[in-house]
Amino acid sequence: MKKLFGFIMSFMVAIMLIGCQCSGNNQGATTGTGFTAATDSIAPIVVERVIAVDRQDMYMNTRENTQNYRWYETGVQLKDFLDEENDGSIDMVVNVFQAIEGDTLSFDTYVVKYQHFADGTTAKDAVHGFWIEDFPLNDEAIKITFEQAYERVMAVNMPKPHSRQVVLRKQVGPIDANPQWIFGNLKSQIYVDAVTGEVSAKNPAFPVQLGMPLGEWP
Repeated sequence: MKKLFGFIMSFMVAIMLIGCQCSGNNQGATTGTGFTAATDSIAPIVVERVIAVDRQDMYMNTRENTQNYRWYETGVQLKDFLDEENDGSIDMVVNVFQAIEGDTLSFDTYVVKYQHFADGTTAKDAVHGFWIEDFPLNDEAIKITFEQAYERVMAVNMPKPHSRQVVLRKQVGPIDANPQWIFGNLKSQIYVDAVTGEVSAKNPAFPVQLGMPLGEWP
């Protein structure tokens, strides 16, 4: 399964799921599509703020379930490419969660996606299935903000990927690494440790001799 950066370009979350899509309403972890209109005064997107808002919404809609929810990824799409003139302005932020609805005898698993756009609109969608290849971020000590990670990437003496994509994730791999802010695409990435701030061109979840997982080769 191929995943990292392209998922924030469309609602094709289902490509990265095991399960089937269905429709319904958007209460709790049920399926559906919801939009919130833009306001007259549009403030720049603050990644940590929308993460907090979406996590609160997930908590409020799943708190009656003992399984609660899992926060798996936050994707950021910049307005400009990393290797061109840019100031870190954000075009879109996508937060990905998983929730279980039901009881111990009968339950459904959903992946819930929140999209926040630069024009002030938001959308929430859910599909049947479950998220793989990432560890949950719920209890991780994320100390490096998106803005701090961006500043480190732009300051480091490394070639910048020709990409507008960034993702915060803790990838499943043979090495138990901290969550990473990953800037780039399948061909080129820069990793910023979300706990220590260390910058690297190598995926810390995989030994150098192994390279990237087979499903993520260009």
